[in-house]
Amino acid sequence: MTKTALVIGAAGAFGGQAAQALLAHGWRVRALQRSPDAARKATPGDVDWRKGDAMEREDVRRAAEGVQVIVHAANPAGYRNWGGTILPMIDNTIAASIAEGARMLIAGSVYNYGPDARGRIAEEAPQNPLTRKGKLRVELERRLRSAAQEGGKSVVLRAGDFFGGRAGGNWLGGVIFPAGKPVTRLMYPGPLAAPHAFAYLPDLAEAAARLLDREDELAAVASFHFAGHAITGHDLVETLRRVTGRKPAVLPFPWLAVAAAGPFNETLREVYEMRYLWREDVLLDNGRLTAAIGPEPHTPLDDALRTTLIALGCLQAAPTAVAA
Repeated sequence: MTKTALVIGAAGAFGGQAAQALLAHGWRVRALQRSPDAARKATPGDVDWRKGDAMEREDVRRAAEGVQVIVHAANPAGYRNWGGTILPMIDNTIAASIAEGARMLIAGSVYNYGPDARGRIAEEAPQNPLTRKGKLRVELERRLRSAAQEGGKSVVLRAGDFFGGRAGGNWLGGVIFPAGKPVTRLMYPGPLAAPHAFAYLPDLAEAAARLLDREDELAAVASFHFAGHAITGHDLVETLRRVTGRKPAVLPFPWLAVAAAGPFNETLREVYEMRYLWREDVLLDNGRLTAAIGPEPHTPLDDALRTTLIALGCLQAAPTAVAA
């Protein structure tokens, strides 16, 4: 029997890719959106768009009627007002999950980990965040675990920094280099030799769909790490050279200017809080994930970055790709 998934945040980066991956896996996909007509025009695929707001519990409950899975991918853009939105939205999703007996899937982040987490981080690693965003994410996952006592099942698929065709406004195309123009220079936030975990969104969404295909085999509260692309600043520069035909200049990252602007700009204030994640190796151990679904979906870095640059307006598509 065909299963139905509700995607909250299907017009966003991970939510949009998750909706497409689930459609490709044969799921019916329903999406909650405040402006469904606009989202319907901008989003490919046979998605059943329902008008509503993730901050309104009754809207979420109605949209979730009869679904087997809820993909919770609602995150305010630019880190704006996380404190006032993140927890109320997950509480509404949890309530709908319990009412329908539906499994929740959340794309987790490395924000949960503090400066004591280094190297290859396991699923069981202690979560000691120092930042506001990290503490909110830890509390969100605590509420997921607590919901299991009332029948609320969940799975967290944790990944590094997103990139991909729908990941505008993130570190790539938002901080390290700007969207909308060729990449002639970049500002790397940490030592060029330190590996950093990046998650190519189509790969992450495919991993999520494979987990949800077998969600009845998972524990009531499950957690997996998605390794993604572990690349250094040197790797990024060299890949950009291969993909664009030019080697970008590397400039010092203006952390002092970001700190000075933080009191007047919420996005920059939150970016500054995350600087410690760039100072040393931050990688994710995906052993539990590969044991559950087999080899992790993995698009070659050159192809993934080329697709990202085209979508961000930093690179023209090849004529054959345009024709296709």
